[in-house]
Amino acid sequence: MPDWTKSMQRTFEYYVVDPITWKDTQRIDTIISSSISWDLSADTLGSASINVNNLLGECYIRIYLITLQNGVRERRSLGTFLIQTPSSSFDGKYRTIQIDAYTPLIELKENYPPLGYTVLKNENIMTNVYALTRTNLRAPVIEPTNDKTLEYNYTTNQDDTWFSYISDLMAMANFSFDLDEIGRILFAPKQRIEEMSPVWTFTTDNSSILTPSVSMDHDIYGIPNVIEVVYNLDGHIYTAKAINNDPLSPISTISRGREITKRITNASFNGIPTTGMLDEYASKALKEYSKVSYKLSYSHAYCPVRIGDCVRIDYPEAGLSNIKARVTNQSITCDAAMTVSETAEYSVKLWG
Repeated sequence: MPDWTKSMQRTFEYYVVDPITWKDTQRIDTIISSSISWDLSADTLGSASINVNNLLGECYIRIYLITLQNGVRERRSLGTFLIQTPSSSFDGKYRTIQIDAYTPLIELKENYPPLGYTVLKNENIMTNVYALTRTNLRAPVIEPTNDKTLEYNYTTNQDDTWFSYISDLMAMANFSFDLDEIGRILFAPKQRIEEMSPVWTFTTDNSSILTPSVSMDHDIYGIPNVIEVVYNLDGHIYTAKAINNDPLSPISTISRGREITKRITNASFNGIPTTGMLDEYASKALKEYSKVSYKLSYSHAYCPVRIGDCVRIDYPEAGLSNIKARVTNQSITCDAAMTVSETAEYSVKLWG
C-alpha cells in the first residue's frame, strides 16, 4: 500500500464488470473523467458521475485508482457502479456524454416482494436478510452471523420494494447495508462512535493530508431537558418524568430558564411497569437525548477512509483535540489531485 502522506502519481482505469462473476472483463479507454459521491444517509449509499465521448450500454463499471510511488505501481478499487442515465453536450468540436451511475443496491429498489410476503416469528433475521438480498440482486453478498430472531411475523407492505423490506427487517437486528471497495454487499452492525476504533488520524503536522479549512455545525435548539414517559396498557395510563436541573449543564432548566419537554409514548414494557421501571426508563431516555451533534466539513488528499468509518481529528488550532467522528459523506474527484471533500459527525454529552 502506498504511503498516502507522501507525494505520488495518480491515474485511473475503468473496466466493465461481469455481473455474474463480478470480475473485470474489458478495459474502457473512452472515459474522460469521473467523480464519486458516498452518503451514509442515501438508500444506495452513493453514486458516481462518469463522462465519456461515446455511448455505453447499461453495464457495471469498476473505477480503479492507479498509484505510482517510488517506482512501485499499485491498483486500488474505488467502487463498482451500474451506469444507466445518459445526457450529452456538444461544444462545437467534441461531444461529451455524462452518465449517472449507481451502486449495486439500486437493483433492490427495482422490484417488489410478492403481496403478503412474510418472514415468520422466531426465524433468524439475518439469515433471511442474506437470502433475500442474494436472491434479488446480482452482486456478491457476504453472509453475516447473528443470532437475533423475529419476535412476530413480518409481512411486507403494498408499497415495499425489496430494498425497503430488507432494510426494515435487518434494522430489527441493528444492522444496515454496507459495501466494500469492489461493490460486494455487506451488512454492518450499528455501533456507537465510542465503541469504534479510528481507521485514520487527521493531524496538522508536517505529514498532514488535511487542508487547513474546517467548518463546524452544531445546534442545541430543541434538545429536551425534561422527558415525559406515557405508557398506555389496556386503557390504563402510567407516567413518569425526568428533569435535568443540573446548573452545570448548558441545557438544564436552570441554565436555559425554561423547560423543553419531549414526550415518549412508544415505550415498551413486559406487563405492568413499576414506578421504578418507568423512572429508570425516563432517566435513561433523558441522558440519551442530552447530546449535541457536531458536523465537521473538511477536505484532504485521498486515503483509504470510507463512509461509516471512524476517524480521529487532532486539530488543536481549530479547537478539535483527539475528536473521534464517523464519516457520513464523501465526494471524490478522480483527477491527479484527488481531493476528498468529507463530512464527519460526533456527539458531545451535555448531561448525564
